[in-house]
Amino acid sequence: MRTFRIAMAQMNPTVGDLDGNVRRITAWLREAKKAQADLVAFPELAITGYPPEDLLLKPRFIADNRRALHEIVRHCRGLAAVVGYVSQSDGLDPKQARSSVVQAGAHELYNAAAVIADQKLVTTYCKWYLPNYGVFDESRYFHPGRRLPLIRLRGTVVGVNICEDVWLPDGPTGFQAAAGAEVIVNINASPFHLGKSRVREQMLATRARENGVVLTYTNAVGGQDELIFDGNSVILDHQGEVIARGKAFEEDLIVADLNMETVARARRTGRKKLLPRRVASAVEVHAAPLPSVQKPRVRAVPAVASVLDQLDEVYRALTLGVRDYVRKNGFTRVVIGLSGGVDSALTAVLAVDALGAENVRGLFMPSPYTSQDSHEDVAELGRTLAISVRTIPITTLFDRYRHALAETFEGRAPDTTEENLQARIRGNLLMAFSNKFGHLVLTTGNKSEMSVGYATLYGDMAGGFAVIKDVPKTMVYDLARLRNLRGATPVIPKRTLGRPPTAELRPNQKDEDSLPPYEILDPILQAYVEEDRSLEEIVEAGYDRATVARVMTMVDGSEYKRRQAPIGIKITHRALGKDRRMPITNGYRNS
Repeated sequence: MRTFRIAMAQMNPTVGDLDGNVRRITAWLREAKKAQADLVAFPELAITGYPPEDLLLKPRFIADNRRALHEIVRHCRGLAAVVGYVSQSDGLDPKQARSSVVQAGAHELYNAAAVIADQKLVTTYCKWYLPNYGVFDESRYFHPGRRLPLIRLRGTVVGVNICEDVWLPDGPTGFQAAAGAEVIVNINASPFHLGKSRVREQMLATRARENGVVLTYTNAVGGQDELIFDGNSVILDHQGEVIARGKAFEEDLIVADLNMETVARARRTGRKKLLPRRVASAVEVHAAPLPSVQKPRVRAVPAVASVLDQLDEVYRALTLGVRDYVRKNGFTRVVIGLSGGVDSALTAVLAVDALGAENVRGLFMPSPYTSQDSHEDVAELGRTLAISVRTIPITTLFDRYRHALAETFEGRAPDTTEENLQARIRGNLLMAFSNKFGHLVLTTGNKSEMSVGYATLYGDMAGGFAVIKDVPKTMVYDLARLRNLRGATPVIPKRTLGRPPTAELRPNQKDEDSLPPYEILDPILQAYVEEDRSLEEIVEAGYDRATVARVMTMVDGSEYKRRQAPIGIKITHRALGKDRRMPITNGYRNS
């Protein structure tokens, strides 16, 4: 039986850490060799990390990325590897570059995959389709490739392509299969959002089935600024059935033995696809010789990790996002302003799960309007999480601010100005704590609040990382309840989940004094912010016209706040960040 053993290294690179990424790649190469793999695939742009953004405009960075590739080639002994990197030519061997440092613009840049076999760079594939929507800006940096290299490796013909290339039915995957590829190795840095892994796997099954190929999908894992890469790497057979699936939100090495005789037999009897004449000239076949296998290999039984439910996916994504943002940016500890509400409670729980209780500090800053319930709930949260909580009352500071402004504000009734003063005092104290002790401030605002501007600029928005910025308020409650079901006892106080949401910035204040109930607000926001629905479309879905118009006006008028907010973890299809780039000065009104 002709067997091809493939491995996928689902690794967590750091953008710009070329030396560190080389160490990670070479460590996974050793593991793949121990597993006696014929070929191991690494994620898209594994050497540079994804997305490298304007680092790509630095000639030195490109040269260093090439040198990193040479180091990986040197370590790739006895097996083949597919490694994502930045190429300066569609097929140019990096060893042919005229100097180690080139002038900007001297070569076009390509999002590329190097094919290495036993310490030799065999060929390079350059990505054909460059996404330029949502969080993606690849057309800003890269040129599209137009070559279709195939690799003959231990009697198996392998086609390599990158991420977006596999999504199109009439794209490189089909062309490579028509040219003779039996296995397609697709490498990726595919950002997570809710439900994406299921849609992605369905698409891959279709692509494998319609082309009669084994399809391997190697995805990155880890956090990079607001993006989360979920792993969930997968291998599907020629009928679209899952052979192996990597873990979600964890590094993993997935190894599987592919029965290539079954694939070849199915391809002989199946309907053959013709290679379009316009792409036939782009096909190249490269031999990738490897040392012979010295002794019989024990059959590799691939793992098929279970598919997480959607709420668990989000919780895991948020935890990974906190851990990687904190650690990759050189922090050890975080500080959170605790209020007694569900948002700060969930943020604290996520931080503890990501970093450990010893690395999380809470600041409780009661004002004249802070209830006894909040005092008690913060104390209970601190006990259940085993975190240090320091109380710093702000009543005296608030009085001094009002006294300083009394003459200036004479004759004007108290309003949101005084409410915002309290939030800004708290923001100042949190940032002072951060400066003095080097802790990163995690902000606690959710997507519902950030969408409509129900947040204080330089107040509760002050901080370094917005953990639940893309989590609607209704989902905040769902995640809190999910976390309370784990472990021996609930960690978030029952009263925190049961009492009406309130900012406690004036007597008897409730969120619903200023906003529609979240059960109504969140679906309207999803329709307007994430789906770009018009006023009429949302009203036709059953929502009150005046309420919808008011919400849309609030969203449009708050863009200036969001532009100054810290970045936060993307978990929905369209987050409040790179996904949605609205002008601040904007005379167009949908409502």
